[in-house]
Amino acid sequence: MSNGSHSAKFINMVIALVASAAIALTCIVPTALAEDGDGTDAGNGGSTVQPAGPVPNIIITNFTYGDGSVAVGTNFDLGFTFQNMGKVAVSNMVVTVDGGENFAISGGTNTFYYDSLWAGYSLTQTVPMQVLSSAKNGAQGIDINFKYEYVDGDTRNSNTSDIKISVPVSQPDRFELGDPVLPDTVNAGEESTISMDYVNKGKGDVSNVEASIEGDGITATQATQYIGNVASGASGSIGFAFTAAAAGEYDAKLKVMYEDANGQQQTKESPVKITVSEAPAPVDPGTDVGPQENQGIPAWVWIVVAAAVVAVIAIVVVVVVRRRKKAKKAAEDDDWDWDSTDSHAGTDTDGTADTAGTTAGAIDAPTQVIDSVPSVKE
Repeated sequence: MSNGSHSAKFINMVIALVASAAIALTCIVPTALAEDGDGTDAGNGGSTVQPAGPVPNIIITNFTYGDGSVAVGTNFDLGFTFQNMGKVAVSNMVVTVDGGENFAISGGTNTFYYDSLWAGYSLTQTVPMQVLSSAKNGAQGIDINFKYEYVDGDTRNSNTSDIKISVPVSQPDRFELGDPVLPDTVNAGEESTISMDYVNKGKGDVSNVEASIEGDGITATQATQYIGNVASGASGSIGFAFTAAAAGEYDAKLKVMYEDANGQQQTKESPVKITVSEAPAPVDPGTDVGPQENQGIPAWVWIVVAAAVVAVIAIVVVVVVRRRKKAKKAAEDDDWDWDSTDSHAGTDTDGTADTAGTTAGAIDAPTQVIDSVPSVKE
C-alpha cells in the first residue's frame, strides 16, 4: 500500500507541473504575439506585431513635387513625410537634402533639425527647389539623409538612414519652324519648290522627324519626307517640289511630326496660300525676234548712240563750213591781187586818190586783164 500511494503522489506531482507550464505558456503567447487572439494587433492596423528591435528605422512614406514632371529651369516645392517605424523614440535628428547635379535648393537651407520623433510618429518637411538648366531629361534622383540618436537600455547610440527619391524632369519643347517660302512666280503645269527652315533650340534631341505637304489641286514629287533625328542646336531646311495643274489660289499645309526630348509625340502645322498663274505662251521659232531683242537694250544705250551721231554730224558740218570759208577767202584774195596791177588808174596827178576812179578800176580790172592776155601771146 505504501508503495502504491507513493506512486500516485508522484504522478499527481508530474501532472501539476505540466498544467502549470501550460498555463504559463497560455499567458505569455497572447502578450508577446498578439493582443486580439488572432496573431495580429488591431491597434496597429491589423499588421503582424514584431518584437521591438534595438535600432529604430526611419523611412519616407510619401513625397510630392507637383503634377506630371518638373521642367528645366523651373522652381518647385519638394514635400516629403518621414516616419519612425521603430519601437523606441529618436532624438537630435538632422535631415539633409541633396539635389545632386540636377537640382538645387531655391533659397534657404538644405539641412533641418528635429529634437525628437516618437516611435510610430511621422513629420513632413517642405523644401523649395529648382531644376538646373543642365539637368538631364527623365527621372532624376534626390538624396535625403537622416542622422539621429536613440537609447538602447542605458546606452545612447547614433544611426543614419539614406533614402533616394526620383523626380521626373522634362525639357521644354523648343523645336521651331520658319515660315514657308515660295518662289516669286508659280506657273500652272510647271514644277515649283516650297521650303521651310527648322531649328532645335532645346537642350535635348528630337527624334523621328517627319515632314509632309497637303493640299488639293497640287501634286508633290515626294509628299512625305523622313528627316530623322535633330540634335540640340542643329538646324536645316525642308523642301518640297510640287506642280499645280491650273491657275488659281490653293490652300496647302506643311506638317511636321516628331518626338520631343521627353519622348512625347508632337505635331506642328504651317498653312500656306499658293497663287498659281497661267503659263506664258510658247515662242514661235519662225517669229522675227529682232524688235524683241532691241526692246531688251537699255534706254541709256540709245541715248548715247544718238548723242554720238549728233556729235559726228556737227563735226562734219563745222569742217565743211570752215573749208568753204577758206575757199571763199582764198578766192577773194586772188581777186585783190589782180586789182593791185591797176591801182594807179584812179589816182590824180597830185597824188590824191580818186575814189571814183579806184572803184571803176576795181570793176574794170578783170576785163583789162582778160583783154591783155592775147597781146601777151603775140
